[in-house]
Amino acid sequence: MRKLQPSPLVLLYFLCLMLLATYLLSVLLWPFVSIIILSYLLATIFDPIYLFLNRKLSAEFSSLITCVLIVLLIFVPIIFFVGSLSTEAYALFQLTKGTNWAVKFSEFIEGNALLGRFKLLLEGYGIHLELAQFGTELSKFGGMIALFVYNQASSWAANILQFIFHFFMMVLIIFFLLIDRGRLVNYIMRLSPLPDEHEKRLISRFEEISRAILIGNGICGLIQGVVGGVVLGFWGFSSPIIWGVAMAILAFLPIVGIGLVLLPAAFILLLQGNVTQGLAMVIFYMVLSLSVEYLLKPKMVGVKVKMHTLLVFLSIIGGLQVFGVMGIIYGPLIATGFLTLADIYIMNYDQYVKSTSYLTGRSSQSDRSEDNR
Repeated sequence: MRKLQPSPLVLLYFLCLMLLATYLLSVLLWPFVSIIILSYLLATIFDPIYLFLNRKLSAEFSSLITCVLIVLLIFVPIIFFVGSLSTEAYALFQLTKGTNWAVKFSEFIEGNALLGRFKLLLEGYGIHLELAQFGTELSKFGGMIALFVYNQASSWAANILQFIFHFFMMVLIIFFLLIDRGRLVNYIMRLSPLPDEHEKRLISRFEEISRAILIGNGICGLIQGVVGGVVLGFWGFSSPIIWGVAMAILAFLPIVGIGLVLLPAAFILLLQGNVTQGLAMVIFYMVLSLSVEYLLKPKMVGVKVKMHTLLVFLSIIGGLQVFGVMGIIYGPLIATGFLTLADIYIMNYDQYVKSTSYLTGRSSQSDRSEDNR
């Protein structure tokens, strides 16, 4: 039986109901949007393991084993790590909070011959540098960093019930996504009015960039953070766990990276008169950064998901400001969505829009000429 075409009024009414239902569903799911996105990304990454297990086991049992593996590899280490991070951040905050540390650091700066010659050189050009105040300001800055890290880690540790709830929700979502992710994607593709090839391209690009962020950048950042923290602890720097976390996060930034931690550490060693150790720190930074960025990361990420270096940098910085820590993931994903849609527009709609605009311009000009007659 042939379906009747709906009238414009019926279609408009249905679209209004659909938009209202979509809005209400978005309001319901918005408190869990971060959990849903992260669960989808983790399900995408661990999907090969699930498919391998599903060859011989049932879908439910394969998904359960995969979820247990995710818990053991990701969530259990995070629980132990947060406690150590909170303790070390509080110790660093107490160290920088006192005035003795700032006074000792200021005395060290004033008594350093190299900095003294540098100060005299600047004064020859009319630049007066108060090195004594530098120690106090650096102490305040270090205290701010330590307090921020301590508050974050303490909030995670204190809100243990909320953490358990979010953890349970994430594992539950991952369990069902591993089984029904294909059906969910097909359902969304049927609802979308875009051609299937465009939708598949968008989904594939999102999955590629999510693997690049969580597997490539995540593992490479973890390697640089762990190795850098161990080396700083070996060289006698306090709070190596905090600096390791800072380097693991900074490793996502393609321009500055872990140099924001290791290069100042090398500079401090040089000021202390440890020239050999300072140069060794610079060499270590170059070897670690270059080997990971140009040897390990391209093999793990690949060349298909590369974006311009400046765009990656800006998207991560903007994501951190807008979304917090999760902005490391959200920023590149949003940039990837825009670039993919821009490519689809250029390949499929650019000439059509330009030709339509050209014809519209011609018709409007002809109408104005007829009116003038």
